[in-house]
Amino acid sequence: MPHSALVVVANRLPIDEAVLESGAREWRRSPGGLVSALRPILQGDGTSWIGWAGSTGPAPDLPDIDGVALRAVPQSQEEFENYYEGFANSTIWPLYHDAVEQPTFHRRWWEAYQRINRRFAAAAAEAAPPGALVWVQDYHLQLVPAMLRELRPDLRIGFFMHIPFPPPELFKQIPRRADLLRGLLGADLVGFQVPGGARNFVRLIERVLGLRTRHNEIEVDGRVVHVGAFPISVDVGELEELARSEEVRAQAAQIRADLGNPDRILLGVDRLDYTKGIEHRLKAYRELLADGRVKVPNTVLVQVAVPSRERVEHYKALREKVEREVGGINGEYGRLGVPAVHYLNCSYNRAELAALYLAADVMVVTPLRDGMNLVAKEYVACRHDNGGALVLSEFAGAAHELKQAYLVNPHDLDDLKDSLVGALEADPSDTARRMRAMRRYLRTHDVTAWARAYLSALEFPVGL
Repeated sequence: MPHSALVVVANRLPIDEAVLESGAREWRRSPGGLVSALRPILQGDGTSWIGWAGSTGPAPDLPDIDGVALRAVPQSQEEFENYYEGFANSTIWPLYHDAVEQPTFHRRWWEAYQRINRRFAAAAAEAAPPGALVWVQDYHLQLVPAMLRELRPDLRIGFFMHIPFPPPELFKQIPRRADLLRGLLGADLVGFQVPGGARNFVRLIERVLGLRTRHNEIEVDGRVVHVGAFPISVDVGELEELARSEEVRAQAAQIRADLGNPDRILLGVDRLDYTKGIEHRLKAYRELLADGRVKVPNTVLVQVAVPSRERVEHYKALREKVEREVGGINGEYGRLGVPAVHYLNCSYNRAELAALYLAADVMVVTPLRDGMNLVAKEYVACRHDNGGALVLSEFAGAAHELKQAYLVNPHDLDDLKDSLVGALEADPSDTARRMRAMRRYLRTHDVTAWARAYLSALEFPVGL
């Protein structure tokens, strides 16, 4: 897709280490969201990916995957705790998500964040051919663009923020706010999921650094940094083909049978994260049961909560709260062998998720704050039958595009309850009309279109 060689720099490599029955170890392609999003554009000569291999200690030697050269960046256990669990996920993550949980600041975390970012920048500088495009990904690596520019001014450097970017009033709480902004300004193109993130960034550049800006252009060190919104998407064709397969359709039918063939199935699929609104969703469902607006066994809720960052205290506490709430709902409203909530704290592969999407009458995507949320787009892509309804938080980036969803304020439990009931009781012709419109949009705004738009803007910035 790009004319120049491409180097992707991300916190994680697109692989996981697997242990075979024989005891031998091998590397397999990861099912992660970023990997799935970038895979269609990575195959081909001249592409490299720099990231962490997932274990502390020396960097392993890695095979190429799908023609992509992989280079591992090492980190020690202490660096992992301070850089990843600390500054990235206990300082930046909560603050960028509207401080849903209180961010924590420690100077030693910042020192580790700087050190690891410098290590990533050095690896990218060594791996990139002359004049290459280097695409730095996400909040873990916000210092890399400026560090890399110092080492390799010949490169075209892009940065893309996958999570929300907060308004100035929140961002300015970070003790090292100017350093982070200067780090991002090392890029030629800084991309965000939605226009609001881009506007927040430009305002911060003006207020914190006092630099001149013109629309979405920033003048710095005699060059121009471009800023834009590039909503990420999914591989619609692949998901639709998967959902049409006989195996997945049979699995979807089996899921409904295993649930007792209820009239209506509500489905939530989230990482177990405090930004995803799982507690609010469960509370709303409990109140609907108490009000008699939904009843067991006619309606069931399936909540998939993929384990996440289980060593971080906020996440341990969340898991306990969610499991306690599920137990309370099932104790009060379930029956013997017929729970009101089916709670699944595990990961699923793409085929299993496609089957769940096909089985669900209502997909409930209600984060308190989210950069995009690809689950919402995956659900729409899989519904080749134009069935199902999507209840979607106004505070997910996807709400800017999937306007035919049942949009909801997840902080307002009454609004959430009414939206759930509205989706459950909607006329099938109305839900089909909504789904057709969303599917039509996604077909022309898939992951390939996202990558092409971003990389074209990075390589040829005229007209941004």
